[in-house]
Amino acid sequence: MRRAGKELLSLALMDSRNHTLRWIAAYERALEPTAMRVPLQPELNPPLWELGHVGWFQERWIARNVQRQRGARCDPSQTLLPSILRDADRFYDSSQVPHDSRWQLALPELQATRQYLVETLETTLELLDTAPDEDDEALYFYRLALFHEDMHIEAFAYMSQTLGFDADLLPAAAAMNPREPLYFPSTRWLLGSEPGGFVFDNEKWLHEVTLPEFEIDAQAVTWAQYAEFVEDGGYDQSTHWSAAGWDWLQREGRRCPRHVDQLRHGVLQQRFGQLMRVPMTQPVVHVSWYEADAWCRWAGRRLPSEVEWEAAAHQGATRGFRWGDVWEWTASTFRPYPGFVAGPYRDYSQPWFGTHKVLRGASFATRARMRNAKYRNFYPPERDDMFCGFRSCAV
Repeated sequence: MRRAGKELLSLALMDSRNHTLRWIAAYERALEPTAMRVPLQPELNPPLWELGHVGWFQERWIARNVQRQRGARCDPSQTLLPSILRDADRFYDSSQVPHDSRWQLALPELQATRQYLVETLETTLELLDTAPDEDDEALYFYRLALFHEDMHIEAFAYMSQTLGFDADLLPAAAAMNPREPLYFPSTRWLLGSEPGGFVFDNEKWLHEVTLPEFEIDAQAVTWAQYAEFVEDGGYDQSTHWSAAGWDWLQREGRRCPRHVDQLRHGVLQQRFGQLMRVPMTQPVVHVSWYEADAWCRWAGRRLPSEVEWEAAAHQGATRGFRWGDVWEWTASTFRPYPGFVAGPYRDYSQPWFGTHKVLRGASFATRARMRNAKYRNFYPPERDDMFCGFRSCAV
């Protein structure tokens, strides 16, 4: 999909918009008595704001962007054409609208917001039809808008988990058979992406990294493995936690991962508003980086670096290295690669360097076209609302 031409991009953009609208219809059914209102929480956005932001982002970078054909060479400070929606920038520009203020905005009603998404997509598809095919720069913003919307579709998914309702739009999480860890000899690994097609700015560019030998789990840590840590008093002993992790644990008052009601003699977890018995062979999910790190310390192991994860995903593809069930925390702090230059969407990566941790892989809620072993996801270490787990390496 990163190298998709106009025809495939057009179909994908329509598919993504239809999926967005299906999600918002599910929110409308679940939140009807509250008129789409949700409580203010750090990890949430008002659904009506999130929906409008998706349309705004596409319109801002395509229909309103007179330099759209310049792609990554576009000057983001240039003057934009007017939006078809009055006050669109004041409502939906995530760089200018602070998170907590989004609950106080007098946003357009749902039907008007839906119409905005219909009209912006129509314009996008008309402009795409006139763009040069097989031209990475000319197609850059169409690919960016597609992936941006797919990211927000997954955000709708984990927000529905936080709010406790089932939209019935996701596949079931898969159970796993036990697999032995994989050993990889020392090598020189090419980390990052090479030119050609669409590349996120934080993946630029390909550079060689010396990688010592390592042993890594063939799959993510399961509930059965994590339950041993809990039953052994892992949440009671500071020796298993970093100083920041222990402070987080005391603030949160956790005794087990988020959404879990019971983790002895089986897992009972709230999943999309229903208390369910979860197979012990499924990957542990909704754990923070601090919890993943604490489990590794308790087990005498460690989190993989992102280069170890990436090398194993590529080299272990035929040896049983399984990924894509949950996003996987790595030991790596999110930092730029050598020679990094921010893309036109300046706030995508640069503001988060040094404070976030890298996650690799994908989750069961990730759109298939987003799955890429080079992709770098990133969140603060305390976040646990996403569909996130981890795997470990030998010390």
